[in-house]
Amino acid sequence: MASPVSVSKKTNGEVFDIKVDGFFLGIGHHPNSELVSEWVSTDENGYIITEGKTTATNVEGVFAAGDVQDPRYRQAITAAASGCRAAMDAEKFLIEKGE
Repeated sequence: MASPVSVSKKTNGEVFDIKVDGFFLGIGHHPNSELVSEWVSTDENGYIITEGKTTATNVEGVFAAGDVQDPRYRQAITAAASGCRAAMDAEKFLIEKGE
């Protein structure tokens, strides 16, 4: 059964009620890539750019994972999987480099 929820417009503060059964609230996101953005390529929103479907960045041996390079999903569970992918990419890089 739908319940009323009060909502306000961001542009003018007007408040109105809508009936909903459920909703998803996106609270915003900032990728916090400033630490490496001097060296690693980022997009216009600050997300680290990776090569194709890998976690490799434009800097050899540097890999990005999780929210810092995922502008679409930005969720903990996908970040954990992405971290695993980055670890596997880093391991392969080190093996191929003979380290």
